[in-house]
Amino acid sequence: MIEILTPAEVRRARVSGALVADILQAMRSRATVGTNLLEIDAWTKEMIEAAGAESCYVDYAPSFGRGPFGHYICTGVNDAVLHGLPHDYALADGDLLTLDLAVSKDGIAADAAISFIVGQPKSADDVAMIEVTERALTAAIAVCRPLAKTGDLSHAIGTVLEGAGYRVNTEFGGHGIGSTMHQDPHIPNSGRPGRGYRLRPGLLLAIEPWVMLDTDELVVDDDGWTLRSATGARTAHSEHTVAITAGGAEILTLPSTP
Repeated sequence: MIEILTPAEVRRARVSGALVADILQAMRSRATVGTNLLEIDAWTKEMIEAAGAESCYVDYAPSFGRGPFGHYICTGVNDAVLHGLPHDYALADGDLLTLDLAVSKDGIAADAAISFIVGQPKSADDVAMIEVTERALTAAIAVCRPLAKTGDLSHAIGTVLEGAGYRVNTEFGGHGIGSTMHQDPHIPNSGRPGRGYRLRPGLLLAIEPWVMLDTDELVVDDDGWTLRSATGARTAHSEHTVAITAGGAEILTLPSTP
């Protein structure tokens, strides 16, 4: 399903997007050495419920997971890049943490992810991976406009990631979003320009470049959810939800305060 939102629905999407961004920023500030992943999950639940919103994750049970997910935020540490299931783990100095959050308010969902170092960085590779996913996200958003195609976004992302020497997994990537969290079109993190679905005003997209340091292969944890690099290498992930407008793309998941 591909939804085209009305102007009123896009206005509601702005509220959902700002909430997602503000929660992620709050969790980033609270995620210090010694913070437990289950604390982050509990704090996220509190903020979602206080805003009168709903989690897109807690009851999420797709075919590829061992559902339902049962938690409110994805917490990926070091080699865990996608669908990180919160568990009893205290963050250590130098951990590379990815937080991925999707929330629905007033019937419209928004989705975003951030990666950052807890405490002091231990490796220049970690910093570089985070930076390259952010650059790839910026590159994709720059080509989001009516009449562009999803392949143009994929090509922009892949050009940045592959140009920096990373191998790209195209199984999981960006996606449409609206009244539900995951919709068509799929946006792989590498692809050919001029192909795919043609963008139009009212379309919401969650764009999410992610990389692993030395592989493009994933393995699944025994929890049935957490996806890790097959080599145990570190990983990074950046994501925004954007609305396609007549003039280009509006980023919906920017925090209300810097």
